[in-house]
Amino acid sequence: MGSKTPENHQQTPDASNSGGLKPANPSPKISQRGSSSADLDSGVINDDDDDDDALEEAGMNTTSSTVEKKKKRKRSKKKKTKNGTLPVTELKQTTPPRVLLSTLFPSGYPTGEFVPYENSSRTTEEESRYNSRLWDEDFLADYRQAAEIHRQVRQYAQKELIKPGASLLAIAEGIEDGVRALSGHQGLETGDGLKASMGFPTGLCLNNIAAHWTPNPGGKDVILQKSDVMKVDFGVQINGRIVDSAFTVAFDHKYDNLLAAVQEATNTGITHAGVDAGMSDIGAAIQEVMESYEVEIAGKSVSVKAVRNITGHDILRYHIHGGKQIPFIKNNNRDRMEEGEVFAIETFGSTGRGVLVDDVGVYGYGRNEHMSGAILHHSSAKSLLKTIDNNFGTLVFCRRYLERLGVKGYHLGMRDLMDNGIVDSYAPLVDVKGSYTAQFEHTILLHSGGKEVISRGEDY
Repeated sequence: MGSKTPENHQQTPDASNSGGLKPANPSPKISQRGSSSADLDSGVINDDDDDDDALEEAGMNTTSSTVEKKKKRKRSKKKKTKNGTLPVTELKQTTPPRVLLSTLFPSGYPTGEFVPYENSSRTTEEESRYNSRLWDEDFLADYRQAAEIHRQVRQYAQKELIKPGASLLAIAEGIEDGVRALSGHQGLETGDGLKASMGFPTGLCLNNIAAHWTPNPGGKDVILQKSDVMKVDFGVQINGRIVDSAFTVAFDHKYDNLLAAVQEATNTGITHAGVDAGMSDIGAAIQEVMESYEVEIAGKSVSVKAVRNITGHDILRYHIHGGKQIPFIKNNNRDRMEEGEVFAIETFGSTGRGVLVDDVGVYGYGRNEHMSGAILHHSSAKSLLKTIDNNFGTLVFCRRYLERLGVKGYHLGMRDLMDNGIVDSYAPLVDVKGSYTAQFEHTILLHSGGKEVISRGEDY
């Protein structure tokens, strides 16, 4: 989910083969079925049986007592639990994904791609010990759980949901249902959505719409066409730790270079990111890669432009955007990345002007925590604010999420909250009509000795 550039003084919430970052310390592929224990689906091998078989093959007679023991021995059978389900060690993810993630990974969640910094001598034993103090006790577990949920849900969406002829509402709800099921939090009880939920509304943006569009109640259902280029951008949060990751889908190969440009640019940003890395250097490297590509559309060769007025960003607890931004172009930003920070490294490329403007409509809403509700006079606004604080806090939400909670007649109350600066609204961001945009994004954690691309998967 991108952030508008400082010139606009507004931060807004914010895709295919991997661009090539390989783990510096390769490890076996993560099982699609969960922990290693979950991969065991055969009976227990009995060593005594093997010994007896070996004796018989060697022509040796077994004693009567041995035979008697052998008759009494029974092979272990797979036992079912009281509810008739298979034990934990034999569980695997379903389609659609509905098995609670903590059940699949009882021993801990998979790590992301870990990439040591180029100057590996920087890491010392002391720094490694300090690394454990960068974050609180549950930080990494929460982040890795959120990342694994994102991987499983998006891979299901790529295989089963995202197809020409599918409605965008069905795609969005399929993604969101998966996230809620795997986290174990449906968010229908007061406060449950703050424990685990969507990090922000699912973005499904077609063609020249670059960011911040989601299906709204009462709106005309949009059907995905074979000629469309769609950005899929969604977040998963566990205890306020948000994983923000996005990819682009196109069914027509004429857009391959557009997708390749943006994906390589994002991976370039990840390569240059790290402790002490400057935003200006990262932006310049992204732009150089992005704008080296061309796309042929309608018989004309069009250069891919790095979008100028939306950026990557740091992520804070329960806040999809912190105070740091990573432009996709050469810039004068003097900020640097620091140890312990979390960043969404994303890039947008366009065949249009490379400048986005607000379109009509509302993508979502965000609570301004610096504004008090004490100034409100209308009961509808007060009631709506209580619902927002109890269920979303500072997380970005949309009208579908309100109506899912059973909230009705909220429009006047929302207008009152917006007029008083207590809630901000976010509009879709678009380039010129007839243009095409693409986006790729990953979340990284900056450890003392390297960066963990927490959202990296086999898909991108």
